[in-house]
Amino acid sequence: MENKRDQIIVYGGTGYYGREVVRGLVKKGVSVRVLSRDSGKAHQILGEDVEIIQGDVINNQTIVDSLSNVTAIIICLSAMSNKLIRKMKQIERDAVLAIMEEAKNQNISRLIYMSGYEMRAQLLHELNIPEFGEIKIEIESVITKSDFNWTILGDAPAFEIFFAFIRNGKMAVPGGGLNAIPCISAEDVGEITAQVALRDDLNGYRLKLTGPEAFTFPEAAKRISSISGKNIKHAAIPLIVVNIISFLLIPFTPFLRFLYKSLKMLNNFPPDLAESVPDEHEKLRKLFDYVPVSLESETIRRMERELL
Repeated sequence: MENKRDQIIVYGGTGYYGREVVRGLVKKGVSVRVLSRDSGKAHQILGEDVEIIQGDVINNQTIVDSLSNVTAIIICLSAMSNKLIRKMKQIERDAVLAIMEEAKNQNISRLIYMSGYEMRAQLLHELNIPEFGEIKIEIESVITKSDFNWTILGDAPAFEIFFAFIRNGKMAVPGGGLNAIPCISAEDVGEITAQVALRDDLNGYRLKLTGPEAFTFPEAAKRISSISGKNIKHAAIPLIVVNIISFLLIPFTPFLRFLYKSLKMLNNFPPDLAESVPDEHEKLRKLFDYVPVSLESETIRRMERELL
């Protein structure tokens, strides 16, 4: 594929949200570039309408090459996997800072950064999990003080978080998940982000991406049951069990330790943020043209695909 001056690059474009961002841009006729360690796999995920540059984001020369002839950058990098967790600082911090530095060198001004829904350093400190959000907090600080035409998107968890805990008619959740959390479909994240990338009037915005409702896990189990006609029983697994197991397995699978910290955050999600979800969603409906995917429609779709 030939380089085009109006090309947008998506770092993390094969990830759970990233691939939906790419699809959203392609549907709008945008020329998209993605950096991937495995170009063959990336084409399988994204199709042939996307330019794939094979390389690693932690390699500075690869970053330099990947930004050639680009006008906008979308960063949705994540090391949240067992394979990449040991490189989290390199991927989510060092590479992002390197991308921003090279973007300045190449006079690229438009930057979209995908972050957590809302990063509260005090809460992370109180929960004794500061490292769970310290990188994103640092990157957001650097971006907001920069000269980029920037937009930060705080992504809520995807609906997948509810379905992931369902096995054999039971939603077994470490800690119970009794605090309501915002949630959104991956497709909506992709569509909104694609629209953000094509606009120049969102400089300095930090938007929270969420669906219309916040759910506790028991509420989600009840809602999914009523839609599917299947009796999904909610059950709580003591979080201390995950804590002990993840601690013992740190030398072998450090990802489990990070997963435990994410579960701890989930079980202590601030009620005020959950209460403001309808207002945050209404802001999105006013700013962007899209039809939100609901938990109901997501449940029906999974039933049709026999995933539930």
